[in-house]
Amino acid sequence: MHKAAMKLYYCETLNPRKACAAARFLQADVDFVRVDLAGGEQRTAEFLALNPNGKVPVLQDDAGTLWEANAIMCRLSDSVASDFWPHDHRQIDVLRWLSWDASHFTLHGATLWFETLIKPLFGGEPDVAVIEGAKASFRLHARVLDGHLATNSVAVGKTLTVADFALAAALPYATAAGIPLAEFRHIQAWYGRLEELDAWQNPFPA
Repeated sequence: MHKAAMKLYYCETLNPRKACAAARFLQADVDFVRVDLAGGEQRTAEFLALNPNGKVPVLQDDAGTLWEANAIMCRLSDSVASDFWPHDHRQIDVLRWLSWDASHFTLHGATLWFETLIKPLFGGEPDVAVIEGAKASFRLHARVLDGHLATNSVAVGKTLTVADFALAAALPYATAAGIPLAEFRHIQAWYGRLEELDAWQNPFPA
């Protein structure tokens, strides 16, 4: 029986989603291992030995363990010698978009996702003030990305990179979470092309 070169620990939430999508997009040799967050599996001693933060995703391979989804996407790319994580002049620009996204774009999209979709699952009430603030901040930063995508088909260069998957992390939930994506036609067009990828539409194991 074939043994996969890597194990990717995940659950069906934002950051693991992009890591799983990257693994499928790259056709990386990965064994997907689901972590039961509701059951507290991420707090066990065994899992904390993999990631002391008690979060997914985590990638385990011969080199050890790696946590943080963006770093995992880069490692997966390197494992198949892809330029999804480029090693040429584009790399600095990819890093710029990854940093910007984590501090601004997906930060606010993820807040809307959490307040609208996740909090109620645990009996919490969405915070209207937080939601309105996140929408305003999302719009502010979406204008920057929308302007960039008006003249670029992807985030960096001419082909998809880890930056595209990072930027799109919260957008599968845009309608359900009230993320005002429909106001930004260039982001919509770019995201529509991502949605044509089977790996993006179906990132998790069946």
